[in-house]
Amino acid sequence: MSWNEFLGAHAVGDVVDGTVSKVLPFGAFIRVSGFDGLLPQVKTLSDGQPVRVRILAIDDAGQRFSLEME
Repeated sequence: MSWNEFLGAHAVGDVVDGTVSKVLPFGAFIRVSGFDGLLPQVKTLSDGQPVRVRILAIDDAGQRFSLEME
């Protein structure tokens, strides 16, 4: 899926299923439709775990997005 396809399929406020791709001290990166979004300040997730998240913001120019737990 290309970034433009991602934008066509997802919007701010959408609830989506993703997978934890990497946990770091400041949060976790969640893979959604082939792209990683940031879920900040997460303590109990582990790599590979499936999660349900809501898209909070999309930065088209930076090709990134932020998430919150659903």
